[in-house]
Amino acid sequence: MEKRILCFGDSNTWGYDAYSGGRFAKDVRWTGVLQDTLGKEYHIIEEGLCGRTTVFDDPLNEGLNGLSYLLPCLQSHSPIDMLIIMLGTNDCKERFAATAKNIADGAKRLIKVAQNADVWKEKPRILLISPAPIEKECETSTVAGEMGVCSAKSYELKETFKLCADDCDCEFLDAGLYVSMNKIDYMHLDLESHKRLGERIADVIGKKV
Repeated sequence: MEKRILCFGDSNTWGYDAYSGGRFAKDVRWTGVLQDTLGKEYHIIEEGLCGRTTVFDDPLNEGLNGLSYLLPCLQSHSPIDMLIIMLGTNDCKERFAATAKNIADGAKRLIKVAQNADVWKEKPRILLISPAPIEKECETSTVAGEMGVCSAKSYELKETFKLCADDCDCEFLDAGLYVSMNKIDYMHLDLESHKRLGERIADVIGKKV
């Protein structure tokens, strides 16, 4: 029986390509790389949404609160073997006025919902990924008006997310160690980074699922 892995994230899971303004091809996106690397024994489920936050309602855009959607998403795709969460970039937007700890606490709420959901084939297995930091140049880029002052706190997420993962007994990966941002908006992964991230996540998963 195939192993089902749900990838819950934002535009960097959806595969936004800042150079074209569109979406990277399926085999280029890190989820597609993960699928190709792990092989046919696995079914990688993409659940990326541009603008998604952990728990914050966006006053300018509807439907982006990850907490509101997570449980029905899990139920829709159940039974699952593993959940991968990579959120937090959009939580750094200036309009949310959230600290790095606030954002990690949002991730913790997602983890608790998932751990208590009746969706698992066996016991819950969750990988929490701290998103790569937003580069300072983002604040003067084409998306500056959308993001505002956002870079500094994004660099703190690797520490607060690691504490969150430890507290929740989850696996952890710091995406910033393996990826780089494009040179247009400085907050979305470049093409090569999708490959590196997908392969690294495959290493973490191994054959333990």
